[in-house]
Amino acid sequence: MSVPVQSALFAPRFVAPPPFALYVHIPWCLKKCPYCDFNSHESRDDVPEAKYVDALIADLDSALPSVWGRRPASVFFGGGTPSLFSPEAIDRILSAIRARLPLSPDAEITLEANPGTFERSRFAGFRAAGVNRLSLGVQSFDPRFLTALGRVHDDGEARAAAEAALAIFANVNFDLMYALPGQGLTEVRADVAAALAFSPPHLSFYHLTIEPNTLFYRHRPALPDVDAAADMEDAIDDALSDAGYLHYETSAYARAGSECRHNLNYWRFGDYLGIGAGAHSKLSFPDRIVRQVRYRQPRQYMSEAMRGAPIAEEHDVSRAEVGFEFMLNALRLTDGVPASLFVERTGFPLTLVQLELDHAERRGLIERDHLHIKPTLLGRRFLNDLQALFLPQTTAKSKASEAAPLLGIEP
Repeated sequence: MSVPVQSALFAPRFVAPPPFALYVHIPWCLKKCPYCDFNSHESRDDVPEAKYVDALIADLDSALPSVWGRRPASVFFGGGTPSLFSPEAIDRILSAIRARLPLSPDAEITLEANPGTFERSRFAGFRAAGVNRLSLGVQSFDPRFLTALGRVHDDGEARAAAEAALAIFANVNFDLMYALPGQGLTEVRADVAAALAFSPPHLSFYHLTIEPNTLFYRHRPALPDVDAAADMEDAIDDALSDAGYLHYETSAYARAGSECRHNLNYWRFGDYLGIGAGAHSKLSFPDRIVRQVRYRQPRQYMSEAMRGAPIAEEHDVSRAEVGFEFMLNALRLTDGVPASLFVERTGFPLTLVQLELDHAERRGLIERDHLHIKPTLLGRRFLNDLQALFLPQTTAKSKASEAAPLLGIEP
């Protein structure tokens, strides 16, 4: 059978596969937060922990032909609230992974936890199971904003969980949010100070945004305006920089050497297998890049996974899409990426996005030479506009160009 001209001429070519990571999605939480658009489901009844772990292992088994022999450098348990599961369940999942894939001896293994599900013995159990990095969903240390965000924990539980996490794990991240309903600059600075008092290795600060299919989208709260949010972002950046944290990614700060390796793999366009309800995967083969999505609803996912068919959607990333997908991730990194990484991770030469790079540089959104590409301070501040320049649709590029005068940059 002859190979179609399109695939023969425009398929990627990889010298070696990209680095590889594993994501495990646990979709249940105690309560759905009003801002959350993730695939998460309130645990109104008993969570079917054992059956779900069976499904995860069956899912991994069905994926093995696609990833056989690849060495995961990191594992990330996300949700939902993975800390709802028992340490025994997490241990069983990790044991199944180790039995099937050559997990790196120094692999970073992260588990997301909610202070509302905090028990010191449970945290210690996760550590004994092999988790070596805990990501704690604090969101705020102020009880007013925890209430506004619909969180199930209070400020006392947040502080107790933070203290215990740092006593048990050497590597801890605190997730916090800003530009919250009724929040001002003084309150943001207080949250930053409260977080810094614990001196965690890693901090993530996310700007609250209103997403479709959330309670906040249907009943929008009054939020700080754009200028106020920008002032908050600057205050966070100044305080964390003064405290010795590196602002290495749009929303992430770390002590040197404590950057999240799993997330860096995403931003550098590495490969990852996602197992669990609604999990996404990106896998590279010698002549194509494949994206997959698992079934979203937990009950359907468990049923399909047990019969060896957990994938709801699968498609090849096209030549027209791959430049945008790479830049969507890479331009989140404060220091950017080596220019050579584009061909290594996409299988195409950098000339594929030469026109877009020229436009971005002319507008002052990136700086580059033959060795490196990085966003400027202006590009980081208007990251969505920068990323939109690489969209494959001509209409989207035109709209981004039309918006350029609003940013005070050359159209």
